[in-house]
Amino acid sequence: MANNQGRRRRFGSVRQLKSGRWQARYRDPNTGQLRGAEETYATKTDAEVALAHIEADITRGQWNDPDAGKVHFGEYATAWLKDRKLAARSRERHESVIRLHLLPTFGERALSSITTAQVRAWRTKCLERTGEPTVVKAYQIMRAILNTAVDDELIRRNPCRIKGADRYDVPERPVLTVSEVYAVADAITPRYRLLVLLAAFAGLRFGELASLRRRDVDADNAALMVQRSQAEMQTGALFDKAPKSNAGVRPVAFPTELMPDVRRHLDAYAGAGRDSHVFLGPQGGRLRRSNFRDDWINARKKAGITADVHFHDLRHTGNTLAASGASLRELMTRMGHSTPRAALIYQHMVNGRDREIADRLGSMIRKERGDVDS
Repeated sequence: MANNQGRRRRFGSVRQLKSGRWQARYRDPNTGQLRGAEETYATKTDAEVALAHIEADITRGQWNDPDAGKVHFGEYATAWLKDRKLAARSRERHESVIRLHLLPTFGERALSSITTAQVRAWRTKCLERTGEPTVVKAYQIMRAILNTAVDDELIRRNPCRIKGADRYDVPERPVLTVSEVYAVADAITPRYRLLVLLAAFAGLRFGELASLRRRDVDADNAALMVQRSQAEMQTGALFDKAPKSNAGVRPVAFPTELMPDVRRHLDAYAGAGRDSHVFLGPQGGRLRRSNFRDDWINARKKAGITADVHFHDLRHTGNTLAASGASLRELMTRMGHSTPRAALIYQHMVNGRDREIADRLGSMIRKERGDVDS
């Protein structure tokens, strides 16, 4: 009788199929069920090499269930989005990008079947029919979904590996002069005059301005306390949201030269109570981009500004003007891009360097108006 003692137990087996090709078979380490390798091979040697690789992956704990990657991208993306902790507006944008730009191409495809070449072809087609910022966002979301699939051990490697596809060069936006800012402010509907001036000389975003309350205006120190930002859903619903980071909550000094405009606006156009909004729409409701856009475009044209200047370019203008003499940290804090909690240093900022920045802007305003500095 043959002595089998000491003989190494063979991992799996190989067999020849009716087609003449060879198949590697092994026990699933999770279920113990016999299963065949995903591919078949032209020679017995090739099948045995593949079997050896599978054994090595199982031994090292690097084996992935080939069936796991068969889940459809659309199904997995839906679950992925549901599990993400996102603000309402961000969730809506993610859902829209996935639905409009990812599911039509990848929705019914198995995760494991998606290749880098397919992702590259999808991106090329997307760029032909929509803007690059949207395509970059779609690529970023797809890469994030598939990164999670890698973490979940559904796929071994993320196919989103296109160099530079996750970013784009933002074109330089126009910067208005102080004279041009005032030309637009003079031309626009009076209820929006202060909106233009604060966007330029306090550097606030539209959403931050739209969410300002009377109690956020510090008339004694010529400063605004930014604590929230208005967001609008695709349904038209408006809500105030917290800033993305602590740096978004911050005091911002504005030139004292704007105080007459601030007082006139509060008297004529703001809501009545301390918690009422500083800026309201033409019918007394919440200010919306949609009920302001036409006024902005008409005022811009009336002021003789032919360039396609967006309202947000006023913030860019203000930050550019403020940059003279301000340090990077001071500018980042003023803009709400710094990591420190600016709200904790309110007194320092109002009485310190931020006031100096605002005063320099005031000097530009006086110079434009022809006032003589004392």
